[in-house]
Amino acid sequence: MTILDFPFMQRALLAALLVGMTAPAVGVYLVQRRQAFMGDGIGHVALTGVGLGFLLSTSPVLTAVLTASVGAVLIELIRERSRVSGDVALSVLFYGGIAGGVMLINLAPEGSNANLQSYLFGSLTSVSPEDIRVITILAAAVLAVTLGLRRALFTVCQDEDFARVTGLPVRALNLLLAVTAAVTVTVAMRVVGLLLVSALMVVPVAVAQQLSRTFSMTAALAIVVGVLVSVSGTALTYYVDAPPGATIVLLAIGLFVLVGVLATPLNRRRARRAEAAAGEVDAPRIDDVRVDAKAPGAGTMAGQAPGGVVRPVPIEEAPR
Repeated sequence: MTILDFPFMQRALLAALLVGMTAPAVGVYLVQRRQAFMGDGIGHVALTGVGLGFLLSTSPVLTAVLTASVGAVLIELIRERSRVSGDVALSVLFYGGIAGGVMLINLAPEGSNANLQSYLFGSLTSVSPEDIRVITILAAAVLAVTLGLRRALFTVCQDEDFARVTGLPVRALNLLLAVTAAVTVTVAMRVVGLLLVSALMVVPVAVAQQLSRTFSMTAALAIVVGVLVSVSGTALTYYVDAPPGATIVLLAIGLFVLVGVLATPLNRRRARRAEAAAGEVDAPRIDDVRVDAKAPGAGTMAGQAPGGVVRPVPIEEAPR
């Protein structure tokens, strides 16, 4: 029997594929605006939603989406309006979210540490058909936002002041990106877990940045890397008794190190070529200096300074 003969592995591979696409698609914007650790804060807020789902005997994924979205909006509003820095706001939600999740899941009649572990570190084998339906819908929404609004989101992440001048709704786009990140965290929590989801949002982007120079190419390569490590890591756990979330993240980090080692000589060569090209542009060309054959003392160069030092003269300034 092959790996695809088991229904639970079919669901696991499909979930890994969707997460591998959505996490880097959002992470590239968070890295661009220097909020790479935002996924950690949202993940711990989502843990409160998981506990709330067990307490209310409803779907933990849906309650996690709602709770994480509210937390993401609060993070963005605090970052925008409060004097408290975004890092402090993230820290407060970080500790409050994980404490609230642990408390609620212990109060739930069906809650246990085993249930908590599956959401903290991922549990692909327990992904149900209902989870797949929810993950598919949420992943489609995330990709629609990140790909359909990529120009506007990139502009806001790059320079908010410039975005305001051009007439973009900066606050609305910031809130939309925050909610999209929250949805991505809840989509990925069944695959890599809430504690490792930020790594899958950031590491593939870091790998892509070493191979590309444009934002569009970085985003495309990050999605390819995310899918590669997610699917291969999930398949590997079928043959090796290892946790899926840790396997996927370690594969991503290993690829990051490998690409860094291989790309270093190439980057140095590109840097030397760029320096050489800049030197050729700055150096005076022979066409920029003309000899004045009609002037007294023919054979001397136009623009010759006293003492025999020649000053290059641009063509448009050379005597006719």
